[in-house]
Amino acid sequence: MSKIKDVLVPDIGEFDAVEVIEVLVKSGDAVSVEDPLLTMESDKASMDVPSPFSGTVKTVKIKAGDKVSQNDLILTLVVKELETAVTETSAETENSEATAPETKDIVSTRKSESTSSGAVSKEPARRPPPIVMSVNQKSFLRAHASPSIRKFARELGVDLSQVHGSGRKERITKEDVQEFVKQALGGTASGTAAAGSGIPAMPEIDFSKFGPVEIKPLSRIQKKAAVNLHRGWLNLPIVTHHDEADITELEYFRKSLKDEAAKQGVKVTPLVFLLKACAVAIRKHPNFNSSLTADKENLVLKKYLHIGVAVDTPDGLVVPVIRDVEQKGLLELAKELG
Repeated sequence: MSKIKDVLVPDIGEFDAVEVIEVLVKSGDAVSVEDPLLTMESDKASMDVPSPFSGTVKTVKIKAGDKVSQNDLILTLVVKELETAVTETSAETENSEATAPETKDIVSTRKSESTSSGAVSKEPARRPPPIVMSVNQKSFLRAHASPSIRKFARELGVDLSQVHGSGRKERITKEDVQEFVKQALGGTASGTAAAGSGIPAMPEIDFSKFGPVEIKPLSRIQKKAAVNLHRGWLNLPIVTHHDEADITELEYFRKSLKDEAAKQGVKVTPLVFLLKACAVAIRKHPNFNSSLTADKENLVLKKYLHIGVAVDTPDGLVVPVIRDVEQKGLLELAKELG
């Protein structure tokens, strides 16, 4: 027999309309008592809301970005009736233990006497020693992560100050920690070159020894771009090709499209013609649109053609990918390029 229980936002003090920055469960998830359900963040702190029951999530009523206050509905939980009875009677058990301390002492004394009278007792199971973290605790505490993620990181021995968050406002998620561990076990550190590249890591240099410096944090786009550019530089053949072509007729044709393009609110630039030219050339030479399998035994020839266009923005280098270039017309490509 099961019951549907409403899980509400508990007493969060004097705070009101606190933003939900991460929902940690979804419909169908099994949760235990004290498992975190969501993370809220105020101007002063972030906090996890634990589950008061064990059960299965039926419906989640909130999402990231919502503002919640005390007694707002978080989700509904399918709880077994036995679990409900255990929860309701836990307080009574605690009260009965508190009213009979002498009885409890007598029982514990007899138990210790019988154990020491010669009976062979099994050695209690030993818990594994906690992982010793050789991390900068100040940096760990400054990391943008919820209490549950901090606990998870401590259990795995992960220094959160080295993990780049992919959540809202660059918050570190459980998946970020797991990915960091995978990379560490694979012999790589987050954001470094692939193992086996043969390139030694750059030593840490204190540039302030040579003169005044300024520390400027990288934006999220810059961090992501640095990793991808480094990976591409190490693993892809870098080719630069220069050629000359007479585009006089192409320019006449491009200008003839001006009125039609204006009706659709787009601007046709020479770039769309370069995309189409690349598509034709790559179709004639399909090996350029291929990748080597992980075992280095086969070539993966791709039947699709997506082309990235590097764009310099105030926030850094961005490479939007134009999908299925060969299947699109000039005006459609111009619209996607913006």
